[in-house]
Amino acid sequence: MEQRWIQSDPDIMMGKPVIRGTRIPVSLILEKLAAGETVEQILRAHPRLTEEAIRAAFAFAAEAVKAEVVYAIKEEAK
Repeated sequence: MEQRWIQSDPDIMMGKPVIRGTRIPVSLILEKLAAGETVEQILRAHPRLTEEAIRAAFAFAAEAVKAEVVYAIKEEAK
């Protein structure tokens, strides 16, 4: 599904994955959701997006973290 929606082109946003036909990076959508914005708020702020495009951003991110890369997450000092 996400291949239809997600595009990565060196000439668009320096190759960052974006929603096809826009300059809206997948990372922006994820950051807004992580900050507590609702899907409805994101759709109002970015009328070119659809719920399906937002789901595709989630699917893309899920596949990206499945890659065989180790993400070092250090425990914060208490």
